[in-house]
Formats: sequence, structure tokens, C-alpha cells
Amino acid sequence: MSGHNKWSSIKHKKGAADAKRGKLFTRIAKEIILAARDGGGDPDTNPRLRTAMLSARSANMPRDNIERAIKRGTGEIEGATYEEIVYEGYGHNGVGIVVEVMTDNKNRTVSELRHAFSKYGGNLAESGSVAWNFDLKGYFSVPAEGLDEDEFMMQALEAGAEDIELSDDQFDIYTAVDEFHTVLGEFEKIGVPVENAGLTRVPKNTINADNVAEKLFRLIEMLEDLDDVQKVYANFEVSDEVMEALSQEQ
Repeated sequence: MSGHNKWSSIKHKKGAADAKRGKLFTRIAKEIILAARDGGGDPDTNPRLRTAMLSARSANMPRDNIERAIKRGTGEIEGATYEEIVYEGYGHNGVGIVVEVMTDNKNRTVSELRHAFSKYGGNLAESGSVAWNFDLKGYFSVPAEGLDEDEFMMQALEAGAEDIELSDDQFDIYTAVDEFHTVLGEFEKIGVPVENAGLTRVPKNTINADNVAEKLFRLIEMLEDLDDVQKVYANFEVSDEVMEALSQEQ
């Protein structure tokens, strides 16, 4: 899964839009609303809600915000009705891009996505034309500080993880989708300090994009800044030298 690991590193180094606290809270709130709507407001019986609340706590989201989002999902508080949609497109060098959104206005969302792709030399594509190149996986990140690498990797594998990678100062753990909540439960039992948890899309293969890296980053950052966008995935890699040069330009 080196391609996804590289993408995770890229997002970390470039500073994804999720670093903007207000935007992050909005995204998590939408996920909580949908989780509560589909599975009820009790996290003990609703694994998706429990995962969303874990993300909220990791982001230091105020408790009142979490409770309000749950009540909106269960119908105790009125609010917008969201639907989940996956859009697909292409950037420079034929890089495939998958955009997950939660929206209450599909026409607005499509218009904003089309504008972003067009501005940076990309285009929206038909459903299924890009997503096939990504495997859906469960994903966790765990701070590496204070953990023995070999011991932790053994714990994670025993809990049901498929793959574990040490990236910078954290462990990236991947699971089969149907094992995601089982592994999360095992981590909770043994006190593993999970920071991020959710489903992710791992590219089956990646495209080198050294020559167009800056344009692709700008496209992805513009997509991530859109209010309706939850997550963006792309199947490209850049060399360490290009990453270093781009980092110095910030």
C-alpha cells in the first residue's frame, strides 16, 4: 500500500484543508448526522456513529456540537437533509480523483466540482471510470511515540489488521472493510490511542506526477475547501525532491 502511504505523507506535508478547524468540525458534524440518521443515536449500538464520535474527540470538537449533530440526525432538531454521493474525475497526467461529498443540494455541488476541475486542467468523469482503481479499506492512525514498533505491529495483526506501516511519527493501519469495527473494538479494549478512524480508498496503482505536482495539489486543495466535500483521494506520487521543493515554497 505504498501508494496510499505516499499520499498520506503528501497530505500531511502539504497541510490538508482539514487543518482548518471550522471546516473539519463541519465535516465531522455531517458524518455524525448521517450516522445517527441511519443507525440511531446510541454509539454503543451504532458503530458508524461511534467512529464519527471518535473523530470528533480527536479533533477536540466541543461536546455540545457532537450532541447537536446527533439530535439533528435522529430528528430531535430540524436541519438540512444530506445525501452521500461519490464523484469521479481526472487531473493532469491522467491522475484519477475520487471525491466523497455530503450535500443538501446536488446541483450546487456538481457545479462547484466542475468549476474546480476545470480551473486546474481536470474534468469530471462518468461514475465507475475512476473508483475501480481504488480498494475500500478500514483505516486507523496511531501516534508512534512511546510504542515499541515490533510489539505494536504484533498487537495490531492479532487484532485483525491487514497491513501496518510506520509513516513519520505515526502508524497507519489498514483492515478489510468488514473487519473495521472489530479491529476498532480490539484497539479500544487494549487501550491503543487511535487518533483517526474511518474508511479510506487505497489506490491499486499510482502515477508519477513530478512534472504537474503543484497543479494537482492546487486542484485537490480547492476540492477539499468546498463545503460539501468530505474526502478526496488521488492515485499519484511525487518524488521526495519535488515534495521538498514544494514544501519550501509554502
